[in-house]
Amino acid sequence: MKIAILSNGNANYSTKRLVEEAEKHGHQAKVIKYKNCYLSLDQKRPDIFYKGHKLEGYDVILPRISNNMTRYGCAIVRQFEMQGIWTSSSSIAIVRARDKLRSAQILTKAGVDMPKTLVSRNTADLDDLLEQIGLPVIIKLASGTHGNGVVLADTKKAAKSALQALYLYNEDGTNILLQEYIKESAGTDIRAFVVGSRVVASMKRQSLDDDFRSNLHKGGEGTIIKLTPEEKKMAVRAARAMGLHIAGVDLMRSTRGPLVLEVNASPGFGIEKITKRNVAAKIIEYIEHNATRRSSKDRIGV
Repeated sequence: MKIAILSNGNANYSTKRLVEEAEKHGHQAKVIKYKNCYLSLDQKRPDIFYKGHKLEGYDVILPRISNNMTRYGCAIVRQFEMQGIWTSSSSIAIVRARDKLRSAQILTKAGVDMPKTLVSRNTADLDDLLEQIGLPVIIKLASGTHGNGVVLADTKKAAKSALQALYLYNEDGTNILLQEYIKESAGTDIRAFVVGSRVVASMKRQSLDDDFRSNLHKGGEGTIIKLTPEEKKMAVRAARAMGLHIAGVDLMRSTRGPLVLEVNASPGFGIEKITKRNVAAKIIEYIEHNATRRSSKDRIGV
């Protein structure tokens, strides 16, 4: 197969691993910096150009779209979809996963347990909101990533100050969420890497100081963890609800059972180093079994 890996560049560890495993499996893999692509919006020929040449002949695309390039990156993915090319992550699934509010709505409808979450655009409702959700409370931007745009407030005054600050500097109008604080999992969470209908690797992330966030990007430490059957089922159900074939599902353990925090559409491969699991190979094998070129009648519209 001829595989296009949409990425910011060859130096990215996850991208390098996908190229290595694709070539080991006998496939041709090309890394395409999607931000340097341009589109031809022609009704009969939805072409994509890169470095002055039209991209064609690909059987599969593997999107690795960064958070700050979601809109344009997904436009590139959508153009490939219009050509009938199989993608490991659809454009609509990536867009959904990047919006925490929309994700929460989808997961709730699918029966996936999550921490209680409230959304409001009015700080005047704060008393009522805190009465429903309690203190301390986690306040986060719906578009935050890697633990950024997340605040823990343990008093009403702190919560109000955080909300006001976020509303003041939130120029793009991103929704702000208030989420229940799960005391028993403070500073820890679990990353389950889902490929298809299986969890292929899992790790526990632990903050190394008093930070309630456990993201590796914030200095958290990862260790191997064995998931319970219930946690595995929940991770797979969450990825499926979001329409993602490949996903990083973040969970936490609570007194009422596992809770899903987030579903990541472009999970990093740092989990390979911690678990010694060959995640990249599992992805390539999944593609081999599931990728098929769509006929023109099955092409997806914009």
